Amino acid sequence: MSATKDQQEVAHDSRPSTDRTACTENLTETDAFVRRSLDIDLEEEYNMNNKRRGVALIFNQEHFYWHLKMPPRSGSDADCRNLKNRLTNLGFEAKAFDNLKQDEVLNIITQAAEADHSNADCFLLVFLSHGEDDHVYTYDGKISIKDITDKFKGTKCKSLVGKPKIFIWQACRGDQHDEPVTPCDAVDNVINEVVVDARAVYTLPAGADFIMCYSVAEGYYSHRETINGSWYIQDLCELLQKCGDSVEFTHLLTLVNKLVSMRSVGVCRDPLAIGKKQVPCFASMLTKKLYFRPKK
Repeated sequence: MSATKDQQEVAHDSRPSTDRTACTENLTETDAFVRRSLDIDLEEEYNMNNKRRGVALIFNQEHFYWHLKMPPRSGSDADCRNLKNRLTNLGFEAKAFDNLKQDEVLNIITQAAEADHSNADCFLLVFLSHGEDDHVYTYDGKISIKDITDKFKGTKCKSLVGKPKIFIWQACRGDQHDEPVTPCDAVDNVINEVVVDARAVYTLPAGADFIMCYSVAEGYYSHRETINGSWYIQDLCELLQKCGDSVEFTHLLTLVNKLVSMRSVGVCRDPLAIGKKQVPCFASMLTKKLYFRPKK
């Protein structure tokens, strides 16, 4: 049965009765579906006209305590410098930290979550490290990604409610190489060695107004050049420099996906990695368009 166009649509389900006195009869249950009009602003943007752009924390984990048996992440310092310059140019108060211990990282993140962001546009955090399951490594241990992002949810960080919370994770997310699906007749001329970030990081939900940016799709290696830094951060920073103040952020991330996907491994100690590919991904819980236009 269906009602008029502007009224509810009604659907019937018939199910056996469980009543002891009428076990052979059928009862009709009704599920109602309300038709709603799509009354939203398709071009609505986050308010980025606050006094400050916001804080950007960059945790650069290049070296690790010996007992973790993690190889050094050569080239990560290039990523850190590149990111700090690009984010500063976009108006962020960029702060970089190198090779911090677990307690030190947690203290800085907790302080940031407890700070007053009421006059800031947004918040951004970058973690450059090795990963494992739903954790990223510090110098002497590992931290749950969920424990990091939970600190910035609305129930705990009220001054960021309704504001973009951007998290960028440069870490391996699996143990597979992404195979090329087109003939490799044009391989990048890479002059420095390509290596991978060890272990894997899995996609995690965060909450409204969060965006989680990953250097590679789940299940695959993330590639890093020992001199120039990781593919993902190189291409992200290139686009932030060229059009970060004019292109909508999720559109920019899609362009980063394309740039990284056009790369392939040229020089590597692992012969099985030669010619392999990489594609980043992002999980957006943003509710509006996000621009980093210059402040007036």
